[in-house]
Amino acid sequence: MDTLDIARWQFGITTVYHFLMVPLTIGLGLLVAVMHTMWVRTDKPEWLRMTRFWGRIFLINFALGVATGLVQEFQFGLAWSEYSKFVGDVFGSLLAMEALLAFFLESTFLGLWIFGWGRIPKKLHLASLWAAVIGSTVSAYFIIAANSWMQHPVGVVTDDATGRPLQVDFWAVLTNNTAIAAYTHTIVASLMVAGTLLVGIGLWHLRKRVLAGRPTTDVDHAVWRRSVRLGGFVTLAAFLLVALTGDYQGKLMYAQQPLKMSSAEALCETEAPASFSIFAFSKLGSNECDDVRSFTIPYVLSFLAHGDFSTAVPGVNELQAQYAETYGATYPDDPSFGAKAGEPIDYTPLLAVTYWGFRLMIIMGAVSAAVSAYALWSTRKGRVPTSRIGVYGTLAAVAAPFVANASGWIFTEMGRQPFVVYPNPDVPVADQVYFFTAQGVSPGITAGEVWTSLIALALVYGALAVVELGLITRFVRRGVTTGDTTPTPGIGGGPSTTDPTPDVEPEHVDDDVLQFAH
Repeated sequence: MDTLDIARWQFGITTVYHFLMVPLTIGLGLLVAVMHTMWVRTDKPEWLRMTRFWGRIFLINFALGVATGLVQEFQFGLAWSEYSKFVGDVFGSLLAMEALLAFFLESTFLGLWIFGWGRIPKKLHLASLWAAVIGSTVSAYFIIAANSWMQHPVGVVTDDATGRPLQVDFWAVLTNNTAIAAYTHTIVASLMVAGTLLVGIGLWHLRKRVLAGRPTTDVDHAVWRRSVRLGGFVTLAAFLLVALTGDYQGKLMYAQQPLKMSSAEALCETEAPASFSIFAFSKLGSNECDDVRSFTIPYVLSFLAHGDFSTAVPGVNELQAQYAETYGATYPDDPSFGAKAGEPIDYTPLLAVTYWGFRLMIIMGAVSAAVSAYALWSTRKGRVPTSRIGVYGTLAAVAAPFVANASGWIFTEMGRQPFVVYPNPDVPVADQVYFFTAQGVSPGITAGEVWTSLIALALVYGALAVVELGLITRFVRRGVTTGDTTPTPGIGGGPSTTDPTPDVEPEHVDDDVLQFAH
């Protein structure tokens, strides 16, 4: 592989790894804030224990997310300096807002929440958590706005001297319809991740308690039952919203990046009306769009693309020819394009990635909804499921929304190749801002140097994965502890509540809820 390919692998691997933690941080943070709010409002002990148990999982994930997220910006200067120069006038303001307003907000108030138990007033303590959670969601918007600008550049003009975009309308960048669509889709998908986690772990603990002969009337039983019910309803609601926001986002993609969406359907030739592909038989792995055979549903693709059942949807071959005519059939014979200089440009994304990535995203989302529906049904009217297949299948399905999020992200990013900044079709071609991925690599970097950083980051990230999974597994197995059993005494604690049979082994009775953070 040449330097460009290795650099793309490095950025892709580290970004997807980081993005596995982002939706859990956002979604679980919101749910923990709701749990804490319910405890402050009702003073019921199960809400306190839920807050502390799920808050512990949230904090572990948050800490690892911050550690892995820092690498993303370093990569801009390491392997993508030309790309950084091109997008710098737009990204500078967005990343500054993300760091100064959002990241510091969440980190400061999260610290208050971690160490504020029993030290600050109860409602102020709750407000600190909400401030941290709001900081996380705002932080996500600035990052998504930056990414969406690459998908659909707005609010800029081209500097005649440098050929780079200059930001002239920051509000247009912030209100980019691509950013709004992607953000709403990401937030509800994050709730789906968190909801499925509550369902899987909560159902496992319920079954474990019943098989151990634990009472179904104590507070700890209520902790896991409420977790399952809350997670199930949140996941089902989020699944419906994911479908709605995804439909809107898909229609935008058909208008802004039609080749990405036609590739996602392996639609080689223009059809009117167009059919939605269920399963394709072809040489997708070789990126050949000639003889694709599919099981299809008639008319559906026209509706997904345009909102009606008759409008034509352009095929990959037609769009490839259009792009070649508009943006050139070959890369310019310029040193800035490296080994790609003078080579033919394939505007068609990797069909296997876009086609199957799109479907994997949908299938895994449906799996999350299905297991949540099962959990709600099996716990109705106080029931507790004891089926090993059902409960352990639900626990394994915790991975499904993570896979769905990663698949959707990969589809979105790889689907816009060979552009790293995609041309905006809403403006005349002469005024369009776009940038080929082949132009973005740092000119002085070698393949060996990128390989070295890729291997080093993979080893570090592998170690971090072991740490995170080990910590989460440890605390999940432990369940609620005595640190969860009673509020910390003092002005932030509230009345004491005890339970004669907490789910905790004797050797853990002195553990504090947030001991790992001290």
